[in-house]
Order: sequence, then structure tokens, then C-alpha cells
Amino acid sequence: MIKKLLSCFAILLVAGATVVAGDVDLEGVQCVVAPKAASEGKSAEYKEGKVYFCCGGCAGKFAADTKKFATKANFQLVATKQYEQKACPMSGRDVSADINTVVAKTKVAFCCEGCKGSVDKAEGDEAKMKLVFAEKPFAKAFAKAKPKSAQ
Repeated sequence: MIKKLLSCFAILLVAGATVVAGDVDLEGVQCVVAPKAASEGKSAEYKEGKVYFCCGGCAGKFAADTKKFATKANFQLVATKQYEQKACPMSGRDVSADINTVVAKTKVAFCCEGCKGSVDKAEGDEAKMKLVFAEKPFAKAFAKAKPKSAQ
């Protein structure tokens, strides 16, 4: 009897994990560690979400030094829609939908042209990502996305 219960529990756990993992679209999403396509089969828990890697080696590097990869991991949480923007990453104030820019193919809104200009002036996506997705701005501006209710 206990074996049957444990088997049922294991099946439900795997099915539940499959449904949750199925909600994340990895098309165009890169590994947090290497510039390669991320794979659903290689992931790690991070900030109430999951970050995805191209291989087990990259997952191990991330686990060994999470802080080193925090900016890219934070970016990936937003790119996979596990987190959504709630405020300006520069000031923490409310954003204006009309004032935005694109950082590494991801739309980011700002409270004013001054904050947007600070990011636009940065050279390349790497520098822009640091301004928007490093730990401090990420904590100010992004929050875990609420699950969409089934209708």
C-alpha cells in the first residue's frame, strides 16, 4: 500500500513539474553561463524561479558562484516571463509605458527620459544589462510574476 502511494505521489510530482516547466518558453533564451541556447533539461532553482543552462557543466559553475552570474540570471528570469517589471530599475518609481528601451531583446520601461537615457548611453547589451538587471536595480524594479489563472 505504501509503495502504491509513493508511486502515485512520484507521478504527480513529475507531472506537476512538467506542467510548470512547460509554461516557460526558452526560444531565443541563452544559458546564464555560456552564450549557447538554454535547455529545459538543465536548470536550477533561483529566486523563486528557474534559470536554464546549455549543459550540466554550466549548471555546476552557476551553483558554485551564483553571484558571478546574478545579472544574467536575473535577466533570464524576466526573459522567460517568470518575473515582470513593477518599477523603474534606476529610481524605483512608477514607470511610464511610453518611456522604454530594449535591452538584449527585452523591453524595459522607465519613469523618465533621464533614467532611460542613462541606459541608452551604455555601450552594448552587457553594459545595459548591468544597469538594469544587477542585484540592486533588479530588486527595485522586478517581482515574481503572478500565475495566470485558467479561464
